[in-house]
Amino acid sequence: MKIGSLAEATQTPVETIRFYEREGLLPPPARADNNYRIYMPAHVERLAFVRQCRSLDMTLDEIRALIELRESPAKDCSDINALLDEHIGHVSQRIKELRALEKELRALQARCTSPHPVSECGILDGLDRAASSPSTVAKQGHVHGSH
Repeated sequence: MKIGSLAEATQTPVETIRFYEREGLLPPPARADNNYRIYMPAHVERLAFVRQCRSLDMTLDEIRALIELRESPAKDCSDINALLDEHIGHVSQRIKELRALEKELRALQARCTSPHPVSECGILDGLDRAASSPSTVAKQGHVHGSH
């Protein structure tokens, strides 16, 4: 199948497929005489695996490691468990960071509980104060997204 068919079959944007190829998460496809990529059922299976891992917020490096381990079926699976334990730790840390962010946002929201002119808005005032505070500048970006 061509890349458009693979994209449709897996509901994955073409650019994402090309990105995963560049990152080595998908094996290079064969090329037709016209230089079009030709994908096989193994590509569909691998892409589904990669997308499932991404839906679990796994990094590309974690996925690469899982693919490498997956390709050694006789090997002990303790490395897979260790990888998952580490990932669970990252997820737990993100949850803590998101809870702290929620608390901070709720405190900010509490600064303005009734309509006022924008010039007297407690939320904007709180944002301005935090933006000019040296301790806040160091804290910016505390919710890292995907580790």
